[in-house]
Amino acid sequence: MVMIPHNVPVTLYLCATCEHPLTGDLLESAAFPAGDHLSDHRIADPRVAQGTYAINYNATLFILHPDDVPGTALHPDRKRRAGCCGLDGQGGPNLVCASCSAEVATKESDCWTDNLVALIAAAVVSRTQFQS
Repeated sequence: MVMIPHNVPVTLYLCATCEHPLTGDLLESAAFPAGDHLSDHRIADPRVAQGTYAINYNATLFILHPDDVPGTALHPDRKRRAGCCGLDGQGGPNLVCASCSAEVATKESDCWTDNLVALIAAAVVSRTQFQS
């Protein structure tokens, strides 16, 4: 978990449909680390540190630590939750807003995928404030 210093901007992501908070306060990560491809069938380390997020190359996704989305729930469609050791994320968004069930993110956590949550930029709104 990242300690948030005072007077630093933090971002909170909310569902664009109902404005239910999906995350807690997050710091933008300056770097998007390369994934660690594992060949021994273990779950990879998360792509970003807990409490931070990164923006993907074309700004359509916000990449978060898997534990940083407490305002979400698993998609009700079982086909969206495929995977052998976790969620593979290949069937489309597999996380929904816990309040209104709008599709908001895709979680990858399988033994052959990255370990991350990708919030869909078009499905969320952000609120930035300064940590006091």
